[in-house]
Formats: sequence, structure tokens, C-alpha cells
Amino acid sequence: MHLKLHITDTMADVDPAGWDALTGSMPLLSHAFLSALEASGSVGDGTGWQSSHMLVMDDDRLVGAMPLYLKNHSYGEYVFDWAWAEAYARSGLDYYPKLLSAIPFTPITSRRLLTGQPEVQSLMLTALVQIMNREQLSSAHVLFPDHDSADALSRAGWLKRNGVQFRWQNENFRDFEAFLNVLSHDKRKKIRQERKKVAAAGVVCKSVKGADITPAQWEFFYRCYENTYFEHRSSPYLTSAFFQQIGRTMPQNILLILAYADNEPVAAALNIYHETTLYGRYWGALRYVPNLHFELCYYQAQEFCIAENIAYFEGGAQGEHKLARGFKPRPTCSYHKIAQPQFARAIEDFVRRESEGVGAYTNELEERAPFKVKLE
Repeated sequence: MHLKLHITDTMADVDPAGWDALTGSMPLLSHAFLSALEASGSVGDGTGWQSSHMLVMDDDRLVGAMPLYLKNHSYGEYVFDWAWAEAYARSGLDYYPKLLSAIPFTPITSRRLLTGQPEVQSLMLTALVQIMNREQLSSAHVLFPDHDSADALSRAGWLKRNGVQFRWQNENFRDFEAFLNVLSHDKRKKIRQERKKVAAAGVVCKSVKGADITPAQWEFFYRCYENTYFEHRSSPYLTSAFFQQIGRTMPQNILLILAYADNEPVAAALNIYHETTLYGRYWGALRYVPNLHFELCYYQAQEFCIAENIAYFEGGAQGEHKLARGFKPRPTCSYHKIAQPQFARAIEDFVRRESEGVGAYTNELEERAPFKVKLE
């Protein structure tokens, strides 16, 4: 092998087929998805996300890659290090910029070291530390890596930070009622009551796959998406152009669920999916209807997974309310390299104590599982 590593500031310089051959069928890592973030201005100048993707070439063939960004803040990451940044500031040091390997605004576990070759993994991790030191950056971070990437990071001595998310599993359910039947009586009753209240409010839901989404439906969805941020006195991360572009370039991976009342759309939820997994991503409503969030973001998506034989539904970050709706806690992790030795020791101690709390929290969640107790 004649390996050569370089950094590119745009996915436009990367061969789509070569990149996607490394990511497999994961749509949120696809060339189309990451390119849309850049082309739409959702990342890039003025956003605090500067693309710095790592590529490893063997002659003219792409054999390794890493989605990589130079970050000037910690927004849109879902692994919270604000306290670390504040500690740096109190000591008169700069925490930003930092290096980050992640899918922007997407707390989804998947590959980060895009290669099947251990020697290429090692090369990329060595280069990541070299870049951090050469550019005098405070730190480098790899968020939500899958098992293979996490193993490589662990072997390289990176600091592991534990987390927890919620995932629903389709156990070959015949229909939604079959799923409800595995839940405890009180949880089953609660879900049925929630769905009845939504129906009694005159709400009708419609699922539309990407190729069939009309421009008017995209425009309505974006109004809903914006409104979610405005209600929290914030600004949306993603532009309308981003959604328009993924609608054109990856329609086979998109599911839009719309809610109508009196024949008028009132809410929308957008999901990304492939043959094994559906990823719940974005939601918003222009009218408040009790329990509509649960119907649109969970129950409708679960019904879609059952109908399409999709095994997993990733609910994303946070949300203990998912537990009562059939989701199970699952571990997540991130890995960190801190340049300044004193802070590295302090953060390592913090992460160790935090992990004990995460472990206890996960045990508590498992004890509150909503499923029927199986008698031995």
C-alpha cells in the first residue's frame, strides 16, 4: 500500500462513490447528506462548523475517511462539554477551536473511522493527534462511534465518556397491536388512550416517502421545523435549502409524516431510514394538539417500521418519555483527547465520576422497563 493522507474542506472534492463505499448504507453518513449540509450553508462560514474531512488514499483509491470539523463552539453535538470550555476560560486558556468527528446535529451512533483496515485506522488517529498539536488546538473529540471505531480509539488510549440513548426494536411484530401486547397493562392502556385522544381531535396522519413529497409539503415541514426552535427562543441549525437538497439527492431514505386537522396540515415529523434502521430526526407543529408529538414522532414511525420490516428505530438524544413507549436504554459513548496535561487529568477524573452516575441511571431505566414481566 502507498498511503497518503490529506484534509479537504469540502465534500465536493470527494468522489461520492468512493466515500459511500466506505460508509455502507448509512444514510446520515452518506456523501449526499454531508454535501447537503455544506452546500446549503448549514455548516461552513459563519456557522462554527468548518469542514476538515480526513481522506486516506492508496494511489487513486479512497481507502479511509473521517467526517471531521473544526468547531468554534459546542452547539449541535449532544455530548456536552460546556463545563470543560468554562474551566479553560477561567484559566485564561482557549478551548475553541477544537477538532470534532461527528455527524453535525445528529446524535446517532455509526462509524467514524471509515475503513475496514486497522493500519488505516491507526494512521487516521495518529494524524488526528498530530493536527491537534500542530494547530495548537485544545482537544479532539469523536462522538457516537460504533463498536469498531470505539475499539480502535480505546486501543489508541483515548478517554472514553459514556452516555445512554433510547432505541425501539421491532421484534417481527405483526402489527401495532402485537407490539402493544408485549407492554405492561398500564403502558398499553396509556398509549391507547393517547392515540384515541388524537383521533378524537379530528387529526389524521399521512406518511409520505421522499420521492412523493411535494414542494408544498416540504415548505410546510420547514415551517414546523423552524417553529420548534422559535418556541425555545433559538434559531434552527438547518436551512430550508438543506432539506430541499436531500429531498432531491436521497429521497429513498426519507419519510415525512404529516398530521392534518380539518384537512389542513398542523404538524410534521421527518425521519431518515434505510433497510435496517429508522432515525427519528426533526419535528414541529403549528397548532397544539395533546399527545400529537407522541403520535407523530413515535407511534406512526413504529407502525412504519412494522410495515416495512425495519428492525430498529433510533429515537435520538434524551427523552425518558420514550421508555414508556417501548424504547429500551442502550449505551453510547464518545472519545476525547485533551492536549493540556493538567486539564486532561481533571477531565479524566470528571468522566470517571460521571460514568458511575450514567451506570446507575441506566440500571434505574432498565428497572423501569415497560414490558410484561416474564415468569421463569
